[in-house]
Amino acid sequence: MRKIVSLAAALMVVSACDSPKRASVGAPEPVTAQDAESVSNDPMALEHQFVATADGGDIILERQIHEDLGINQIRAHLLLLARSFKRGDFSIPGFIHDKPVPGTAVMSDRADKIDYAVEDLPHGGVVHIQTKDPQALEAIHSFIAFEIAEHKTAQD
Repeated sequence: MRKIVSLAAALMVVSACDSPKRASVGAPEPVTAQDAESVSNDPMALEHQFVATADGGDIILERQIHEDLGINQIRAHLLLLARSFKRGDFSIPGFIHDKPVPGTAVMSDRADKIDYAVEDLPHGGVVHIQTKDPQALEAIHSFIAFEIAEHKTAQD
């Protein structure tokens, strides 16, 4: 039942926000542990990628196969995640990893200096994290490096 409710909520968000690129994140909505669990309950079907960029970083989440319902669920999750981060709420990464995540305290303190944009990809989506603030940039890079190490997604 919990999965059905999470899926219904995700589909409502996706249908309300179906543009390929969302330049800004918009009104915040809370992200719950259930939201994170609903997207990551089939890790074999998902591919995480974290990329540090000159002005921040990217969180990429895609399915390995094309399946519309799962792809829409990923996109809704990324949109909710970006909105949560914009509010300075990084409880989801802490919940997923069951420990404090490097960089998130500074990212929370400097939330007003960081921009988040969600973009759809053919099999999922990406959260672009950008800043011009040197302290926020260092924190974003720490966060991305931690995620790369935890998810073992280092690029050769």
